[in-house]
Amino acid sequence: MLINKRLILSILLIISLSGMALAQNKLQTGVWRGALTTSSGNLVPFNFAVADTDGHQQITVLNGSERIKVPDVKTIGDSVFIRMPLFDSEFKLKLNVDGLTGFWIRHLGTKDSQVPFIATPNTSWRFFKDEQKASFDISGSWAATFGAGTPGKDELVGEFKQNGSALTGTFLSTTGDYRFLQGNVLGNHLYLSCFDGGHAFFFTAKINDDKTITEGEFFAGISGHESWTAVKDPNAKLPDAYSLTALKPGYKKIDFTFKDINGNTVSLSDSRFKNKVVIVQILGSWCPNCMDETNYLVGSYYPKYHDKGVEVIGLAYERTTDFAKSQRTLQQLKDHFNVPYPLLITGYTPGGDDPQKSLPALADFKGFPTTIIIDKKGDVRKIHTGFSGPGTGEYYTQFIDEFTQLTDDLLAEK
Repeated sequence: MLINKRLILSILLIISLSGMALAQNKLQTGVWRGALTTSSGNLVPFNFAVADTDGHQQITVLNGSERIKVPDVKTIGDSVFIRMPLFDSEFKLKLNVDGLTGFWIRHLGTKDSQVPFIATPNTSWRFFKDEQKASFDISGSWAATFGAGTPGKDELVGEFKQNGSALTGTFLSTTGDYRFLQGNVLGNHLYLSCFDGGHAFFFTAKINDDKTITEGEFFAGISGHESWTAVKDPNAKLPDAYSLTALKPGYKKIDFTFKDINGNTVSLSDSRFKNKVVIVQILGSWCPNCMDETNYLVGSYYPKYHDKGVEVIGLAYERTTDFAKSQRTLQQLKDHFNVPYPLLITGYTPGGDDPQKSLPALADFKGFPTTIIIDKKGDVRKIHTGFSGPGTGEYYTQFIDEFTQLTDDLLAEK
């Protein structure tokens, strides 16, 4: 059989040009507006920037002053795959003339959750395209009540900064904060949102005057929903974070033995922890405030204090009891922050009373993160519930000052 060489060359040329077209199909650089759609039909908008970096594309998620770099971006033909650096989530998208469409996919241990997503390029606004006029300035501290409003159950502190109609801020709770929120005040309504790869938050409410906020709605993820209200209160504050969690009566110490990411058995009674100040970090790779705490411990605390006699251990409570799956998500956390201290896989989940089952000396457990501070004699000296991250401004600074002073005092003890 004779082969038509000219035909073969033509076919090869077409394949080559098609491959070049696929390789050259990239996201438009600049600022985009993305929006997730909740099961109630509400949009959770956020912005991200696309840049060409070292021969490949990278996106940066923008929430107020926060910048989350996402280097794992792949474009194959009209398909775009974006893997978030934390929280075991990703985007599977299609690129078209209008932008991107597809899904944000969260891997939740035993199942996956899909949230519809769209994005448009050259769009730097979040809620409103045109300049808006605000009827009130809500800058300052607010005492907020979430949920059913049971006293003491869902009392939070709102901290807002407003510049014209532009609004940033966060809510502080006993277990942490609601990240870097960004949005606007339009007339007598507020709008705030954020996205960090693991959590998508959208807040709206009516501002009655400069002292009261009502008709608040909070949407989280695909189906989470709570109502909320707030009153202006410059003295609003949360309970002392060191007063919320304690050991059972008669207990002064804790003990545990779990495997680390590599499968090695690690115990609090190991020689490396003897005569040391030990920080036990109770965390989960799914927990945003845990990530803020990890960033602080790795970035400034551990380098400053490790050589002075401080050890840190992370106890992880993942969404699954499957060791291999927990190993994968924790390895992602370890690599992202370059964690130098051991991360142990407890084999327990964050739900129910699992944390107390794994640490039976605990009288109760409020939430993640929780940090146990142990002195050089092996006694538990303090337990700190929650973590106020950099999005909380002075609250974050205050925590660092208190925590470093506590560490200095414990190291000075004989």
